[in-house]
Amino acid sequence: MPATLEVESTLTDRYQTTVPETVRRALRLGKRNKIHYTIRPNGEVVLTRVEPSEGDDPVLGRFLGFLARDIASHPERLQAMDADFVQRLQSLVGGVEADLDATLSADDE
Repeated sequence: MPATLEVESTLTDRYQTTVPETVRRALRLGKRNKIHYTIRPNGEVVLTRVEPSEGDDPVLGRFLGFLARDIASHPERLQAMDADFVQRLQSLVGGVEADLDATLSADDE
């Protein structure tokens, strides 16, 4: 039977903690990975690594995070789109049909 490893960490004043290296290695955790907590009736807590779902796009996620941080830091940069700009966009793509669920061709991959 494999040995059980035990490790502890300390909560900060803000209720944060560092995940100990042995736990990070055991769960194969990297920066920005997510952790799932399962709390059992007896008070035991089990940590597991959240596997990214198939539909998650890491590049899009990082870009959206960048946008959120930029908007929070510089709300003065936000501008409404005027009607002329919206009309110009519609004239460029108004007649374009796109099936977002269609598989890309080899040339488009």
